[in-house]
Parts: sequence; C-alpha cells; structure tokens
Amino acid sequence: MREYQVCTNCVMDTTDPDIRFDEGGRCDFCNNFYNVILPSWHTDERGAKELKALAAKIKREGQGKKYDCLIGLSGGVDSSYLTYVAVEKLGLRPLMLSVDTGWNLNLANENVDRLIKGLGLDLVTLVVDWEEMKDLQIAFLKSSVPYQDLPQDHAIFAGLYNYAAENGFKYILTGGNYSTEGVKPPKEWTYLNDIRFMKDIHKRFGQKSLKNFPMCGMFKYRIYYRYLKGIQRIWPLNYIPYRKEEAVSTLEDRFGWQTYANKHYEDIFTRFYEGYWLPKRFGYDKRKCYFSSLILSGQMTREEALKKLQEEPYDENLAKKDFSYIAEKLSLSEKELAIYFEMPKKTYRDYGNSNNLIKHAINMAKFFGIEKRNFR
Repeated sequence: MREYQVCTNCVMDTTDPDIRFDEGGRCDFCNNFYNVILPSWHTDERGAKELKALAAKIKREGQGKKYDCLIGLSGGVDSSYLTYVAVEKLGLRPLMLSVDTGWNLNLANENVDRLIKGLGLDLVTLVVDWEEMKDLQIAFLKSSVPYQDLPQDHAIFAGLYNYAAENGFKYILTGGNYSTEGVKPPKEWTYLNDIRFMKDIHKRFGQKSLKNFPMCGMFKYRIYYRYLKGIQRIWPLNYIPYRKEEAVSTLEDRFGWQTYANKHYEDIFTRFYEGYWLPKRFGYDKRKCYFSSLILSGQMTREEALKKLQEEPYDENLAKKDFSYIAEKLSLSEKELAIYFEMPKKTYRDYGNSNNLIKHAINMAKFFGIEKRNFR
C-alpha cells in the first residue's frame, strides 16, 4: 500500500491514487499549474483586450437577434458572477438557462431570481423528468461507484448544449475558470462525461426507459456541436482578475445574493454527496481540489486550507436531515440508502466505459492548447 503523502505546496494528497510528486514534494497538479496554465493565463491588460474583442465578436454576430449568447445559471457564485460580468461589464445580451434536476435549494432559486430581476434578463428553465432522474440516480447508487453526482451533472451539461444546438446559439458562456478550478478532481473521485458508462449502469440497474433524459456525449459535444453546429464555449472569468471573496461581496452588494457553505452546495444532493457520501464512504474530499485551486491562485494559504480540512464539510445534524430527505425523495427507506452506503465499492472499470477514447480526446485537446488543466 502506498505511503500517505500530501503535497508541500497545496493540499492534494495520495487519496488520489495517481498523484505524482517531484523531488521537493510538489505534486503534478501544482507543476501543471505553474508550467502550463500560468504562463498563458493573462488577467491583466492583455486579458482585458482579448475579452473585449471576444465580446465585440459575439455582439456583431448577434445583431438582429434577441439574444447573442447563452449562459447556464445555477445560482452558484461562478455562474452568478459570470452573468454580472457578461451584462454589466461586457454589454452582452444573454438568454439565461437553468436546468431543474429536482434538487436545488430554495436559496439557489432565490439567488437565480435575484440575478434575473436585478439585470432584467430572460430565463428558460428546463425541468428534467423526475421519474427518469430518480431511476438513474437509484441505478447509480446500486452500481456502488463513487460518482453519484454524474447523472445530475450530465443532465445540466446536456440540457445546456442541446438547447443551444436546437435554438441556434453559437456562443455559450461558462463560469468555469482557472482561479477557483485550476485543480480538477481526479478521475477516481469524479468520473468523466461518458455516455457508454452511464447507459451500462442504467441497463444493469435501471427500471425505466430514459426517453426524455437529456444526453450529450463527448463526440456530440466536441465534434458535432463544435465543428458542424459551430457552437463555441467562452470562459470570460479567465480573462479578468477573479477572486472568490470579491465576487461574493459584489454579488451580495449588488443583488442581495447569499453565499453557501462550500463550492457547489447550492444543490441538496450535491451537498450531501460531496460533504458526506464521498468522504465518508470513499475517503475522497473534494474540498482538497477547491482549496488547492485557491492556494495556487493566491486566494488562500496552505495553512488556512489544512485548518479548514480539519472541520467537517457540513453540519452533522444537517447531514442526517439530508440523508432522510434524499431517501424519501428517491422513494427509498433510510435502511435501503444505508445498505447502498455499505455495499462493496466499485469504479468505472467495473462497467462498460469509453475511458481510453475520452482520455485520447483530452490528450489531443491538451496538445492543441484547448485544455490546459491536469486530467487523469
């Protein structure tokens, strides 16, 4: 068994089984950030100039249309601040899109409403068929893999891109960024967008046909939508100084927006999955990725991160309430959910998958400079 080791620069450690360290004890996530991301990541005048040119292009191509771009809005800090920047700083005319998977906190819905009203925007909400959503999530529980949030993540991703393709949008603005997401969760913690994998799990454990569930595999997204439909994904937050605390302060002051305990905690299932299921059952704590990203971008010290990691991800009493709520919403007894928690652990390797093909596609994207982050 590998001896436990934690990076000397960030807080990533050997709970990622594929992590590598250099002679000084610095991990490959850090070295990738300093050697690959940082040299070409410009948030100064160069970034501002590039973003201004991109915005001008989007406006020019959107002339005569009601909207010139599409933004997925979850109510989280990244997508909320992106919306503010797109409208008030860049003068764009986005249509906002929210994908309702059945798990949003009321606070998240309220934050979305504050942004929409505060900026005078239009919002389209795609509601995922709950019975299909529930069936796929139960199938994933039965599969015993760590990636219990993949059905929901995929529904949101596919809903956004399918809507863009069906309605002629050429530009999707994303809140993804290097500042708070420079360290991607390892594949052992959060598996990739793999349609074959999802379908195999559903075939083995699902009960209902996924007739209405949004689907969008890597081929459709990276090839068909990008090169045949001409859809481009733009990352505006990578062109500006983006600091989480300052963004939250701006949103609070400007819209009365309210923050969450941790990143991605605007969703009940995700909060429970990342705060309880994943660390308690598998030993994977995604806060290590989030905090490491903030360390690398100078927004948190390593000492602060290590101290925060000593705290529970969220309140134990709230975890118990979430456990009961999730079991009931999935039409399971608490005993059934507890049984799934104790089952023998499995990974994507135990099911049909397209890992090698996707890995090759990511390596190609990195070769051409499309993707710079470290993927396992």
